[in-house]
Formats: sequence, C-alpha cells, structure tokens
Amino acid sequence: MPATSAIATPSGPNSPSDTAQAPGWRRRTIGPFRLPRLIVALSLLALALAPGSLGALTRGLMTDAFVQVSAFVAATLILFYGAERVFRFNIGDTLSNARGWQVPMAALLGVTPGCGGAVMVVAAYSSGHVRFGAVVATLTATMGDAAFLLIATRPDAALVVLPLSFVAGIVSGWIVDALPGHDRPARKVGTGALAPLIGRTRLQDIAYGLFALPGLVIGVTQVMGGDVAAIFGPLLPIVGLGGTAVGLFIWSTSRLQAMTNDRDAPVTRMAEETAFISVWVIWAYLGYDYLVAYGGFDLEAVFSAVGPLLPLMGVLVGLVPGCGPQVLVTTLYVGGVIPFAALMGNAISNDGDALFPAIALDPGAAMRATIYTTVPALILAYGFHWLAPGFMN
Repeated sequence: MPATSAIATPSGPNSPSDTAQAPGWRRRTIGPFRLPRLIVALSLLALALAPGSLGALTRGLMTDAFVQVSAFVAATLILFYGAERVFRFNIGDTLSNARGWQVPMAALLGVTPGCGGAVMVVAAYSSGHVRFGAVVATLTATMGDAAFLLIATRPDAALVVLPLSFVAGIVSGWIVDALPGHDRPARKVGTGALAPLIGRTRLQDIAYGLFALPGLVIGVTQVMGGDVAAIFGPLLPIVGLGGTAVGLFIWSTSRLQAMTNDRDAPVTRMAEETAFISVWVIWAYLGYDYLVAYGGFDLEAVFSAVGPLLPLMGVLVGLVPGCGPQVLVTTLYVGGVIPFAALMGNAISNDGDALFPAIALDPGAAMRATIYTTVPALILAYGFHWLAPGFMN
C-alpha cells in the first residue's frame, strides 16, 4: 500500500476514516499506520530491544502488563460484548432506558472485578447514553484488576470492600446527578453510529484473542499465588511479548480513538479497546518501574514512613491512572504493610483502566470524575482509620 499523508485537513463531521480520533479532521498517516501512534509503538519497541538491564526490564514489564492487565480486560470485554450479541441487547441503550436505575446499574458494572464493566459505562457516556453521575458511580465502585488479587488472597476483606464500593458508587452518582451542570448526557462524540465501522473480524483480532486466552490463564495463576515463571517457562514471554506486539499493531493502525462501533463483532471490539487501554497500561508500568529502578523510589518505604497519613496515601495512589499501582497497594495490604483503611481509600479512589478511555474522550469529565471519587474515598478511609483502626488488619 503506498504511503499517504494528510494533516489537519477538514473532512466533514461524519468522515468514515477518522471521526472517532478527531471529528472533522484527518490525521497524518503512513500506509495503514497513524503516524503519532507509529512513533509511540516504535519508541516502545526500541525500549524493549535496548541492551542490558533497560531492555530486560522493559520486556519483563510488557509481559507483566499483558498477563496482569490486558488479558483480564480482554476477558471482561469479550464477556460483555459477547453477551450483548448472544442475547441481542445493547448495554448503552439498556442504561439509557434504565431511568432511576441507571446509577445503580453503572455501579454494578463498575464493581465487577476487572475494568471491562467500567469501560463500557465510559463508552455509554461518550455516546450520550448515560448521565455523568453514572460515570462517577462506576469509577467509584470499580477496584479494577486489584479486585481479582483481593478476592483470591483475602476474600474476607473483599466481602467488605466490594459491597462498600458498590454503595459508595450509587450514593456518589446520585449526588453528582443532583448537582447543577450535570443534568444532561454527554454529546455523542466517539462511539455508536459515529465511530468508524470496521465491519469484519480481522486476522489481528483473532490473533490477539489467541494470545489473550493463555495470558488469562497465566494471570489467574499468578493471582492465585503460583510461580508463573517456573510453571510456564518460555511460554510466559512468548505470550506476553507476542500479545503486546499484536496489540501495538492493532492500536497503531486503528482509526478509532478509544471506543468501538457497537455493530462490530465482539472479538474486534475486544481487540481494539484492549489494545488502546494496553498502551496506556504499558506506559504506566514503565513509568513507575523506571522510577523505582533508576530513581530509587520505594512506595513501600513511603507508606511505612507516613504513619497516620497512610489512608491519605492510599487515596492519592488511587488517583494514578491504571491498575499497576493499585495492585501494588493491595499486595502491601495482603502482606500486612498497610492497614485496611488505606486499602479502602485506594479501592474507592482508584478508577482502574477505565480512566484511560475517559481521558482520551473527554479529559475534563475524566478529571472531574476523579476529583469526585476522592470525596467518598477520604470519608471511608478515615472513617475506618479513626473508628475501627484494627479492622481487617
């Protein structure tokens, strides 16, 4: 295919090629690749191929990102989108018609372990199906992928954290919807009929699913405490790096920004949306671990040093997009390093990977939603800290 290039050229409000990326404008392309995305993908490839400890660390982190996050996101998305297709319903339309049940349904999707349910609520908001309170409800309720770890290692704590997150999400969503300025759904900008229709299940979509399936098995094994390096051996980097490579290809050639057209096949929707989220997750993993490895940052030491500020620290770490830092907070709780109050604050304030498409589609709304989720997080965190300091420790 010959290389083409177009930059900032008006294309009409419903251009089939780039509507979801930037309505009314085409972006620079090189063959099938979107140039800005190609540059990012090549940068990640260069880091992975770097000699010495930098390359080894990067490859390990890419593998971790795929089996610890991407595979779980893919599984939850294919579950939801597959259910839509099999039972012939649309979650966006269902939420839109739910009236007074919209916020509780959004909170229920959010509290589902993983990020798929929350991602779908963000998609419904961007397409005008739900009000802003539903977004706050799902982001407040979600614990992201850290929920899998907590359920596997401390089910007693999960039986407290998840129901409280669900209730906090409902209350927060209803309060936000009652505030002035949040009484109307979002304008349709990125999903549904306005998102480019891919129209077929491509080989790369199938390939991504074939990597995600063993990735999920590896991820579940790791959550259950298994030594995945010893159990899976060379299969671990093959699955992790292979899935990452296919995801980067899908993302760098995609015409979509974050969300898919609901008329596309479930496998295609899963591959496109998981690939988008995974790029953000990889950068989050790299940013944090580079800081630890080369900057001397030690989150465990920070938590250990702050004492009464531990609940606040849990809340602040929850503001970091993605699931990596949140999984670490849960790990520190399971290991007895931090109290339940810090875990509770982190569980409420953390928005999981659903924050990434929210940032891409509506940065202002994403920032407001994040700020709103900190309020119940602080209330519950310090409520447990002051009223029940030894609870679940």
